[in-house]
Amino acid sequence: MWREGQRGWRWAAADVVLALVLLVIGQLGTDLAGDDQPGSRPVDAACRVLIVVAALALTVRHRAPAAVLAVVSVATTSYLVIGYPYGPILLTLLVAVYTVATRLPVRPAALATGGAFVLLLTHAFVSLGPASGWTAALPTSAWVVVPFAVGVVVRVNRETAARSLEEEARSRAEQARRRTDEERLRIAQEVHDVVGHGLAAISMQAEIALHLLPKRPEQAETALTAISRTSREALDELRVTLGAVRQGAERGPVPGLARLAALRDRLAGAGLAVELRVVGDPRELPAAVDLAAYRVVQEALTNVLRHAGVSDAEVTVDYRADELTVEVTDRGAGAAGDRIDLAADGVGGHGLAGMRERVAALGGRLTTGPHAGGGFRVYARLPLESTT
Repeated sequence: MWREGQRGWRWAAADVVLALVLLVIGQLGTDLAGDDQPGSRPVDAACRVLIVVAALALTVRHRAPAAVLAVVSVATTSYLVIGYPYGPILLTLLVAVYTVATRLPVRPAALATGGAFVLLLTHAFVSLGPASGWTAALPTSAWVVVPFAVGVVVRVNRETAARSLEEEARSRAEQARRRTDEERLRIAQEVHDVVGHGLAAISMQAEIALHLLPKRPEQAETALTAISRTSREALDELRVTLGAVRQGAERGPVPGLARLAALRDRLAGAGLAVELRVVGDPRELPAAVDLAAYRVVQEALTNVLRHAGVSDAEVTVDYRADELTVEVTDRGAGAAGDRIDLAADGVGGHGLAGMRERVAALGGRLTTGPHAGGGFRVYARLPLESTT
């Protein structure tokens, strides 16, 4: 609102300055124009009054363009009908027509300009000076048609520019919303992976503790300690993940393949022995690839812990020249079909679907299904930029 008012004051000040400039030009230039037109009526007080009226009307041209054009047209026509010399008063008419063309829609502007032209044309046939007839129609029309055409072009260009700015603003807003939605989905996926894995490990460790407590309570302490450690680690990772939601919060280190050893040890406490094999030379990976590979392994091992009914699994990480592959296999019997259905299971979450989305987003491919030697296999291929 304040900016609109400030812009209005700037326009009003500019209109006053323009009106005063044209007033001075009209008062001084009309005398010179009369010297070159001996047949015209001499400049007198009435002539100067008409020049003042036409010029001062422009002080409100932005607020009332049609009314200003009407006043200027009447003053200019009266000026010419009386027989005063063609002179600077026509400049005020030019400005009034241009203002109408730029400020009003095309149809109302054309009607107002047409009325001004018809009114102005009367001096060619009704005049106290020498009437010029139809020969005055062409020069008279130039003072109306030219500024109208220029004004329409300027208006169209302004509207086009305004639409372009609006479209750019909408595009930026849509991109911002899209980035926000993508970030929310990414965080939701991270939360799913962290909570799902942590709860699965805690559930398994709790079952072990309950089984050992009546018979060997001294060994149940180990399972309870593992529960405490697993829950603390899961909460820490969840806190880091959700920290990205809070404005200004610094994000902690992103999980990656370097944490596979810790994941293996944590699952060992839950009763799942994981054999970890690394092929090739481990090297620093793009953060997105590193995180996706870790989450694939984490989710696959969580599914083994939940559904396979086995006590061991194998993880193979292969560092290749142009891609990274991760493979998780187990020897579980009869659980493969159940785990394939997890992607569509509203209760079991979206484990396989989430893994597939992560890998596909990086241009990779995820394969899941029964293993040739029995059990279940999760295999992901993630492309890397060539380092050669």
